[in-house]
Amino acid sequence: MGADAQMREYAGGLAVPEFDGTPWTVPGALADATVAIVTTAALHRAGDEKYGATDTGYRVLERAERNLVLGHWSPNFDRAGFVADLDVVYPIDRLEELAAAGTIGAVARRHIAFAGNQDDTVSTVRLDSGPSAARLLRDDGVDVVLLTPV
Repeated sequence: MGADAQMREYAGGLAVPEFDGTPWTVPGALADATVAIVTTAALHRAGDEKYGATDTGYRVLERAERNLVLGHWSPNFDRAGFVADLDVVYPIDRLEELAAAGTIGAVARRHIAFAGNQDDTVSTVRLDSGPSAARLLRDDGVDVVLLTPV
């Protein structure tokens, strides 16, 4: 059995959370939308607290920041793409281009970075830090989030 089949078999047996309702909003036009990035690249500023092996928190990244550190703690994580081009994991310059072209309304002033290494249930992110990050972005007027899973 290949690795993909093994992962599908494993994931197929995980419990799925049940929610009381299904929230739904009808999105407006993308040309009017403010877009933010949420990445799992564990990005942070050099002076920020580093991500730990079980870190379920997030870091807030300001729109103008480009000098970021990739905080994945595993030595096996391939950093080559990030080193070559920040936009591989955090496509902030591509968003700026889309805004300049009028494809999107605006680039959000703040973006969110989580660490991708989470426990199987992702319960803390799902119930605590995720809703907290979503509130921050909503309060900033963000309409659309671009998720870059790393």
